[in-house]
Amino acid sequence: MKIFKKISLIILIAGYLIAGANHFYNPVSYYHIIPKYLPFPVILNILAGVFEILFAILLISPKTRHIGSYGIILMLIAFIPVHVQMVIDAPFLLGGKWVVTPVIAWLRLIVFQPLLIAWVWWHRK
Repeated sequence: MKIFKKISLIILIAGYLIAGANHFYNPVSYYHIIPKYLPFPVILNILAGVFEILFAILLISPKTRHIGSYGIILMLIAFIPVHVQMVIDAPFLLGGKWVVTPVIAWLRLIVFQPLLIAWVWWHRK
């Protein structure tokens, strides 16, 4: 079980580092999913990328892992309006490549987000 948890943590860290970097590599795809009622989408996208990278780095050390874990959990909760907006806007093209259908949008909201929260919660200690 320990090796499985260690591999899981490595995947989680790598995933959040890549996701955070993607906010800078492909920012336009994020602008489209930020709800229109939220101001300053460019700044929000930058902040999301910075915090995803920061929290991933905090997951590396056991001494800071709880801060990184709770940070990611709070961020995932804060992103719920984005996923609700995706449900409302579906179907749409994301990043010029991927079609987000209503089914995909709903799965991201009611399955993927809770699973991510549970996964990060598992690594909080």
